[in-house]
Amino acid sequence: MEVQEVLFVILEQYADWEAAAIAAALNEDPEHGEKKKYIVKTVSLDGEPVTSIGGFKVLPDYSVDTAPEDFAGLILIGGNSWRKEESRRVVELVERAQQKDIVVGAICAATVFLGMNGKLNSAQHTSNQLEKLKEAAGGNYTAEQNYLEQQAVRDGKLVTANGSAYLDFGREILYALNAAPDEEIEEWYSFFKKGYHEFMKEKSGQ
Repeated sequence: MEVQEVLFVILEQYADWEAAAIAAALNEDPEHGEKKKYIVKTVSLDGEPVTSIGGFKVLPDYSVDTAPEDFAGLILIGGNSWRKEESRRVVELVERAQQKDIVVGAICAATVFLGMNGKLNSAQHTSNQLEKLKEAAGGNYTAEQNYLEQQAVRDGKLVTANGSAYLDFGREILYALNAAPDEEIEEWYSFFKKGYHEFMKEKSGQ
């Protein structure tokens, strides 16, 4: 099977911690001789370098306009630019993914972006806070009944999470992409969520 691209959309002042764990999990070579399924590529609005909240500068692989037609997943990483008018250029990518039934993930402020552009109304979802989501999205958000107060929510091909839930978000993305066997996904999640020592105690049955 050909290795497929998973696109990470990162805007200026993106939240680097929200991207790192899941990007590494998708991009690294799998264990046990399995074939690699995915490679991570980054997308910015114009293809120019973007700098994270933590000061990491990334030279994206694509701009919104040069992003490929075919990709396996679209991951919108949170940050401080999703409420700006220029972020609307990402809507076309989201719509392309949804039309092709491709996995779309959004975390933190990127979930607000989806709400502002009417992309949360047909699935269960979460965000940082319902009231802030409603305030930002206004009349474009009509799905309060589908809002769940959970760290991360996966409904079909849509995955959403709040800004503290990057590991929960990563787990649901891995499941949505069928990136690894369930046991390996749970081990990955538990290792980072519980910490090395607690994880090893449980694994050894102590």
